Amino acid sequence: MEHRKLYHSNEIEFEGKTLLVEGPVHPDHLRSLRMHPDLDAFRRPNEQHEALVEIAGLPEGRIILTRDEATIVGYVTFHYADEMERWSEGNMEDLLELGAIEVADDYRSIGLGKKMIRLAFLEDQLENMIVFTTEYYWHWDLKGSLSNVWDYRKMMEKLMKSVDMVWFATDDPEICSHPANCLMVRIGKQVPLSSVEKFDTIRFHQRFMF
Repeated sequence: MEHRKLYHSNEIEFEGKTLLVEGPVHPDHLRSLRMHPDLDAFRRPNEQHEALVEIAGLPEGRIILTRDEATIVGYVTFHYADEMERWSEGNMEDLLELGAIEVADDYRSIGLGKKMIRLAFLEDQLENMIVFTTEYYWHWDLKGSLSNVWDYRKMMEKLMKSVDMVWFATDDPEICSHPANCLMVRIGKQVPLSSVEKFDTIRFHQRFMF
């Protein structure tokens, strides 16, 4: 499987400063940066920093980030599904998970999530992959104007649709455990039919659901 990692970057003006959206980034570059202290949704910032470095070093792994000089203020991760999850069944080399998305509180007003995700798909570098994301309401940062799970769900769907990810049905118990949870998927134009069919068998364990 060819893992196409084509580096891109974009500058964004924000409150008199220039932010840089870039990626996929090399682990050595990540090591030279520091995490914003607000990036603690999944684990402590220094521990998450180590996790990002590890993901960036994987053959399939890619990290897209936004930085304010040497401080990471947002990131998106792409990697294979955890081996304990349903989505790793079949050991599909062309099934990639869009995992964590996080933006520091003070930088959330300029659409960094959308800018980072769009950068990840530039130059058709993911057209040979099925990219999926699992949205679970218990992972969402429910506060302020998006304190309602349905408003947050709409925001996440809009974000994923910006790169042509669409809602896919599944009988996965975790996703089915709450109506706000969902599976969103983008099937690249170069993905063979055999991979699409294999993904269908992972989405549905109950054959009558096809």
